[in-house]
Amino acid sequence: MTAVSLAGVSKVFNQGRADEVTALSDVDLTVDSGQFVSLIGPSGCGKSTLLRLIADLIEPTAGTVAVAGKPAGQARREQEYGIAFQQAGLFEWRTVRRNVELPLELRKIPRQRRRERAEEMLTLVGLSDFGGHYPAQLSGGMQQRVAIARALAVHPPLLLMDEPFGALDEMTRERLQHELLQICAKTGTSTVFVTHSISEAVFLSDQVVVMSARPGRITARIDIDLPSRDESARQSPAYFDAITAVRKALRS
Repeated sequence: MTAVSLAGVSKVFNQGRADEVTALSDVDLTVDSGQFVSLIGPSGCGKSTLLRLIADLIEPTAGTVAVAGKPAGQARREQEYGIAFQQAGLFEWRTVRRNVELPLELRKIPRQRRRERAEEMLTLVGLSDFGGHYPAQLSGGMQQRVAIARALAVHPPLLLMDEPFGALDEMTRERLQHELLQICAKTGTSTVFVTHSISEAVFLSDQVVVMSARPGRITARIDIDLPSRDESARQSPAYFDAITAVRKALRS
């Protein structure tokens, strides 16, 4: 099954005005069910714009976007995806548990079921002891784990992530990369992940999609085949070969 399908997608901002900007041009992209795909490219190439098109936060100027075989707008209304950004975006006045419960509240899930589901997700991200805390009481890495738990709360088949670890220190970032892969493996969630880090893209992904400078186009798709997805993978020849392949694709 196809998780995401984009065909001939272009996006022009301020169309017809003097400050018109073509952000994306003629993008075709397919993400299979259960696949982890990273988008990488120079700043301003349209990676985040592409993610927002998939999420139906903005509409394409041309082309079609489908999620789980449905138009993107329908998929958004039916909550076919969860989304996480670089900033956790938690509500400071809600406890960790109630932050995770929020998308369930919006779907009018009964209170007891919301609590059970939130506890399940907090256990999944290793924060079962922090449900009663407030975001300000957590580290940046812990807040990002809460954001991931919230994104997964409605059991979405697709997870959209826009540089969720970009503001974290290297050790926390690597730990959360590993935890994210474990979560995706347990849930079978498909993932589209925006990053500026070549090493992060290679470690996480089944496929790295390389984009050109604006207007963003897909210039390469690099399949990643690592012997494992643990710390030993970061020392493997396949890992360094894949990093070299992505770097060459970005330079060309």
